Amino acid sequence: MSSTRSRILETARRLIIEQGPRVSMADVARAAGISRQALYLHFGSRASLLVTVVRDMDEQDGIRTRCEKALTGEEPLEAFRAFLRVWLRYAATIHPVASVLLASRRDDADAAAAWKDRMDELHRGFLAAARRLEAAGRLRPGLAADVAANLAWAMTSVSVWEQLTADRGMRAGDVEEHLIDAVTATLTGDPSPQPVRT
Repeated sequence: MSSTRSRILETARRLIIEQGPRVSMADVARAAGISRQALYLHFGSRASLLVTVVRDMDEQDGIRTRCEKALTGEEPLEAFRAFLRVWLRYAATIHPVASVLLASRRDDADAAAAWKDRMDELHRGFLAAARRLEAAGRLRPGLAADVAANLAWAMTSVSVWEQLTADRGMRAGDVEEHLIDAVTATLTGDPSPQPVRT
């Protein structure tokens, strides 16, 4: 990746956190010290820029590789718990940008495109994990893999993480453990194999 492109992405990420996703292409160009024309040469639209910002965050963190590695664990339930742990720790990392996109996605098509792009990929990971649990006979009776994936995805969303940490004052580590146990119990019907932390 060119130094100019990297600078644009870093600048856009900072401005999103500071000003919200309604940051304009002109704002980004000015802050990055380039012309609007040069910005449009790198990113043909504002939506393209926002999607690339969140994809770049994922690539820098290596979240896709780490999620895939977690899901290759030999025992399906433990692999699922490992996958949840990787995702929830990353949710804490991306929270500043993700919460801004989440809050604005209903009335900002570009923010919605960036949010949907990343959440669709995350959901595919949850679906792969749920199908593996289903194949191993670990889902509770009557729960289909696609419904299980939807439930797990929603229960561990950035908005839930934010409500528990920011609104309820829970520590991030406690949120992680409680959500992993709650999601596992919801999908399998089994009590948590881990001690509950207070």
